[in-house]
Amino acid sequence: MLDVGCSTGGFLHQLQKRRPGSYRVLGVDVSGPALDYAERQGVPVLRSAFVSHDFGAEPFDAITFWAVLEHLSEPRRFLNKAATLLRPGGHCFLLVPNMGSLAVRYLGSRYRYIMPEHLNYFSRETLCRLLDREPSLRLRFLRTTHFNPVVIWQDRRSHGFVAEAERARLLRRTTAWKQSWLMTPARALYALAEWSLGRFDWADNLAAVLEEVPDAR
Repeated sequence: MLDVGCSTGGFLHQLQKRRPGSYRVLGVDVSGPALDYAERQGVPVLRSAFVSHDFGAEPFDAITFWAVLEHLSEPRRFLNKAATLLRPGGHCFLLVPNMGSLAVRYLGSRYRYIMPEHLNYFSRETLCRLLDREPSLRLRFLRTTHFNPVVIWQDRRSHGFVAEAERARLLRRTTAWKQSWLMTPARALYALAEWSLGRFDWADNLAAVLEEVPDAR
């Protein structure tokens, strides 16, 4: 499994921790300090540009783009490269912010994920148009997922910019709340809200699963 834009290696670290020995993993990114941290967590990383790197002849079973495509000036090149690296029938997983979400509809430009670092913004329709342009990858699954009412509450009171350190603190705090037994009744209500928003494509993120199409090239 290859995680493109792996940053601190959080996804691959959790994969190794929860399913030890089940996967051979590799992360690729260009940011130094984040990759130093990933290596300290035992995550093998490659410090290179994904599109131009030669990964050799052995294909990957899965390639992930978690919150990556919105940062790219040419996201189609990255999808095309992924298609060349996957084994026949292999899968590509991606996640991007959903510009059709309830948060965006309510907050507009105050939403914290509308930022200079994001070069692309996707709705279900625009993401599908992008994916249709790569014939070697077939869309198998697409839905909206995740909902954080605390983000909406905070961003409503802010002026749009939220420092990365503050975003990380909020994530740790809300994750702890979700895991606390004291929040069991609230978790049920939260799950219902997230499911309901997902049904209308109003949840915070778009998540897609793509399958490599054999002999499409």
